[in-house]
Amino acid sequence: QVQLVESGGGLMEPGGSLRLSCAASGFFFGAATMAWYRQVPGKQRELVARIRSYGGSDYATSVKGRFTISRDNAKNMVYLEMNNLRPEDTAVYYCNTQFGPIPYWGPGTQVTVSS
Repeated sequence: QVQLVESGGGLMEPGGSLRLSCAASGFFFGAATMAWYRQVPGKQRELVARIRSYGGSDYATSVKGRFTISRDNAKNMVYLEMNNLRPEDTAVYYCNTQFGPIPYWGPGTQVTVSS
């Protein structure tokens, strides 16, 4: 079955950097579009970045130029490099893929940006 497991979250000061990782299994990773979403309490989950099987990517306006999504198809891994972190980046970050109408999610990893 599809499994996604995030890691790499934590507490960081504003201006700092973090790298999130997502280990994927149970599907043909190389053909899948992968994405990172984030959610804060009381708000809808929002798309942060997405990377397609061929490597094309797109980003939310709020993170463009600061975050970079990448993938390693040999390791079934997707990453989110987050630079120049801001307090408003504080959220639970989720790894995602989707097959047809069915989305799959990891359990999430907390990122807190605070001084």
